[in-house]
Amino acid sequence: MKSILSVSTTILLSMLFSTAVFAQIKTPAPSPGATVRQDLGLSKVSIKYSRPGIKGRTIYGGLVPFDKMWRTGANAATTIKFSSDVKVEGQDLKAGKYAILTIPGKDEWTIIFSNNSATRPPNYKQEEDALRITVKPTSYSEKVETFTFNFTDVKDNSLNVQMLWENTSVSFSVTVDVDSEVMNMIDKTMAGVSSRDYYAAAKYYYNNDKDIKQAVTWITKSVEMDQEKPKFWVVHWQALIYAKAGKKAEAIKAAERSKELSIKAEYDEYVKKNEALLKELKGGK
Repeated sequence: MKSILSVSTTILLSMLFSTAVFAQIKTPAPSPGATVRQDLGLSKVSIKYSRPGIKGRTIYGGLVPFDKMWRTGANAATTIKFSSDVKVEGQDLKAGKYAILTIPGKDEWTIIFSNNSATRPPNYKQEEDALRITVKPTSYSEKVETFTFNFTDVKDNSLNVQMLWENTSVSFSVTVDVDSEVMNMIDKTMAGVSSRDYYAAAKYYYNNDKDIKQAVTWITKSVEMDQEKPKFWVVHWQALIYAKAGKKAEAIKAAERSKELSIKAEYDEYVKKNEALLKELKGGK
């Protein structure tokens, strides 16, 4: 009996010891991972990277030497992903995922987009480059403790990707051809469109100074398709488009109708918009 207990105890202790050996204790990463994302027009841009800290060190010209390739972060490769074709600093770059490598300099930085999204300086191959650009670093007024990627100056078709660390800022521009994407989408959807599609297409043509006659055709179709339940905001846009097309009488009629619909809907904002438009169309009288 004692022998059986001794064997059982040995097995139990062995199991406990094995569990202790293979268990992993998690501690905070010295350079924690991060992902930042930004919509750009109809596209998406995302960056995945690790964020080292200054921790009392000199960064550029010290921890990160000048004129030597840097992984642009820490740990695994820093990557950037574009959901559609873009231009980076005016140069074409196809949709896809790229590793970002940099060569920091006192007066100029080289930024490399590698087709090998896992590459880092030790295994870098220049033939895998998708694009190289050069940009100027600038001084940043506040000391940034942790390496940071930001998206700045975000517009419908452009943004800047900014890298901040210590007192240095480095940025590069990214642009997309939103107009071509929207026009392609309009062409593809016009075969089986809804009133909403006609409305959206007409608004886009109006806002971007395209064929106003085509915009008139589309907004008219949108209003006709919803004639049983007319939408005050769509009819207001009909008035705007008619006015831009030089159809003053039709524009006045549409604005008056939109105003009536807005009053019924108790939507004061559009009541005021229509009143302002009518005043303009009637010469301020």
